[in-house]
Amino acid sequence: MNTRQTAGDVGYAPLAIGLILALGSVLTIWGAARTHDGPFAIQMYTAMAAFLIGIFALLRAYILPNPATSRTRYEDGVVKAGVIASTFWGIAGLLVGVIIALQLSFPAIFYFEDLGWTNFGRLRPLHTSAVIFAFGGNVLIATSFYVVQRTCRARLAGGPWAWFVFWGYQLFIVLAGTGYLLGITQSREYAEPPWYVDIWLTLVWVAYLLVFLGTIWKRQEKHIYVANWFYLAFIVTIALLHIINNLALPVSFADSFSYSAFSGVQDALTQWWYGHNAVGFFLTAGFLAIMYYFIPKQADRPVYSYRLSIIHFWALIFLYIWAGPHHLHYTALPMWAQTLGATFSIMLWMPSWGGMINGLMTLSGAWDKLRTDPVLRMLVVSVAFYGMSTFEGPVMSIRAVNSLSHYTDWTIGHVHSGALGWVGFVSFGALYCLTPWLWKRERLYSTALVEWHFWIATIGIVLYITSMWVAGVMQGLMWRAYNELGFLEYSFVESVEAMHPYYIIRAVGGLLYLFGALLMAYNLWRTARGDAPEAVAVRPNAAPAAVAAE
Repeated sequence: MNTRQTAGDVGYAPLAIGLILALGSVLTIWGAARTHDGPFAIQMYTAMAAFLIGIFALLRAYILPNPATSRTRYEDGVVKAGVIASTFWGIAGLLVGVIIALQLSFPAIFYFEDLGWTNFGRLRPLHTSAVIFAFGGNVLIATSFYVVQRTCRARLAGGPWAWFVFWGYQLFIVLAGTGYLLGITQSREYAEPPWYVDIWLTLVWVAYLLVFLGTIWKRQEKHIYVANWFYLAFIVTIALLHIINNLALPVSFADSFSYSAFSGVQDALTQWWYGHNAVGFFLTAGFLAIMYYFIPKQADRPVYSYRLSIIHFWALIFLYIWAGPHHLHYTALPMWAQTLGATFSIMLWMPSWGGMINGLMTLSGAWDKLRTDPVLRMLVVSVAFYGMSTFEGPVMSIRAVNSLSHYTDWTIGHVHSGALGWVGFVSFGALYCLTPWLWKRERLYSTALVEWHFWIATIGIVLYITSMWVAGVMQGLMWRAYNELGFLEYSFVESVEAMHPYYIIRAVGGLLYLFGALLMAYNLWRTARGDAPEAVAVRPNAAPAAVAAE
């Protein structure tokens, strides 16, 4: 079926997308013309250029179609684009993380007084958003579009809307990242983008939800596989969190600054209701969907217990939503709310470990594959890190422990145990699976490079999290140490000085992890090019049919 016929199948979708892009172009031109804020004007010109390019691409695709283009059963083009974008943003985010780690280790060398955009205060949110939303978000969009098509045996709904979601999300990333470098921020953890970027993301996210739901609606399989439930929970809950946490009133429609709809302790509670559940639904539920599809596929085994996966799903989404207040121990938040957050955090231990056990036990009868398949090993180790992080989190939510850990680098070690070990490894494993499947290659270009990636990245993680664990406990003890006269025994500067060797170890760990990601990018590039794979006896990564448990 040629492109012109395909365009007819999608109805008014190109027209609707064109109207959105045209309206965006008009609004950005108006904003750039009216503003007296230089950074805001740069943002408007950036968005305007993106909208105009989008209009041109839309006209090119649907008015001057290529008759040679044929329609395949599944829409895999957008998934391929997601794999490429995920790899790019992953390396970019990790690189910024290494830079800021070196800034903390050697501030006299890596601090540039005349280049304000290189300050730690601007690069730190850039790193956070790049690895979570740029890298992690693209992995989730790409894998969800791949998984929902295969498990539903249906092509993505909405025609060009899937591409609108992909490119719209890239625009969100660019506007957010350049905004941080320009000094534009809401100063809300994991929610720094300004009001106009939040509105754009809301529009893109609604389109994402409708494409995903539409594909499930027209499925050819009666059963909805559990991975799709986790993806759906992630998409719906993030939409709810994003809208409520970012309710704000801009000082002007030609200015980047806005006032939050909340204030005081209500603002703090709303922020950490959002912040913790961004971890719970963006960095947990979405990536559990990846676990439930890619581990069974790569191991060629059914999910260990489908009943346990359903219990895992409902328990997780019910409990996680209440755990945010444990970030606000020893604050003005009422004690009952603090206790509620800690209680639900401890209860989360059970469903989290139930999911971990389900993922690990899926290898029953196939444990020998861990010796020969480094991709499967990476996926399985990610589940082990998931179990470790979901044990440490509830422990740190206990008030007595939190009094020592909070505001210290112990929290940084905990976050990166989950980010590098769980999110990073399960994402890398999914990308290693998707590349040969999508580009129709027999196998990866080099399994030896996957081995190197696995071990180098694992050593990097161990160096990172152990240095931060030790440093964090040391910080907490130094800050609460008193002398015989009742005065603080150590000044804050002395605690910072004591951190220096641990900061260097952390930077080395981050460098190793970045190097592993570069090896992966090279391996995926050679695989997609179709370069001859190494002549070793490994199980071919043939394009999968349905998951055995579907």
